[in-house]
Amino acid sequence: MGFRSWRSCIFIAVFLILSSTLCEAKLSPTFYDKTCPRALSIIRKAVRRAVSHERRMAASLIRLHFHDCFVQGCDASILLDNSSTIQSEKNAPNNLNSVRGYEVIDNIKSKVESMCPGVVSCADIVAVAARDSSVAVSGPTWTVKLGRRDSTTSGLSQAATDLPGFRDSLDKLITLFRSKGLNARDMVALSGSHTIGQARCLTFRDRIYSNGTDIDAGFATTRRRRCPAQNGNGDANLAPLELVTPNSFDNNYFRNLIQKKGLLQSDQVLFSGGSTDTIVKEYSKSPKTFRSDFASAMVKMGDIEPLTGSAGVIRKFCNFIN
Repeated sequence: MGFRSWRSCIFIAVFLILSSTLCEAKLSPTFYDKTCPRALSIIRKAVRRAVSHERRMAASLIRLHFHDCFVQGCDASILLDNSSTIQSEKNAPNNLNSVRGYEVIDNIKSKVESMCPGVVSCADIVAVAARDSSVAVSGPTWTVKLGRRDSTTSGLSQAATDLPGFRDSLDKLITLFRSKGLNARDMVALSGSHTIGQARCLTFRDRIYSNGTDIDAGFATTRRRRCPAQNGNGDANLAPLELVTPNSFDNNYFRNLIQKKGLLQSDQVLFSGGSTDTIVKEYSKSPKTFRSDFASAMVKMGDIEPLTGSAGVIRKFCNFIN
């Protein structure tokens, strides 16, 4: 092989290596340090105000990040409204009249845009807001990697299949989370976010009227007071997912599961004689371990299929495409 051939081979090899590197997700905690240094401060202050006004908003913003990442990856597709080209994920069965916090993100985006136009993505705002929401209710913190870009598509049909449901079995939940690169321990840790927030009557009615052996009778009776047995009656009535300290991020959620006081069926299956029982027991005894694992799982979740580099866009408004 001649000199020119060797030189051509070397050039092609270097090109392929560089191309491969550029295509990989390049998220970094310092992504906006030079282009919008005040972005994280703006987000943090806005989240604090929102949670101070309504404590429940912390759980809503964490859940918003979760529901975004599980459909098409962490790309802010969940924020898009219906249009001539978009079928909004907001109308998916597990999102409609359930997922909240859109207006908080829109407000933050407006403030960030006024400071750094066209720089900070909606996807990153959602990710940072989830972390800051946890901190606002005494939960763990973690380093959020940044540099995600926003999608120009929505995944309504995918949302119907890729989001966990309140009646899901343990096996189904494990399989679903595994498909997103999250293991059973990640799943249990992330489920612990139900230590805060509330659920609608229609999501736990079947469980509290089941007279099953996997629910504490006294707990069921208490929950029935604001959740009538008849479908369509009181469907939107709310109950805290964790009754003891519903507004504080702690490990009481896991203690409740051991006592058969999980509000949702998809909560209680985590402690039902299956493979995750030992994890629930561990978290019930060690809040430090739970907090550490929750933070790690949130970082992993934030890495699900991000759009980076030239993929996607930076939306000017989070609810529609530029």
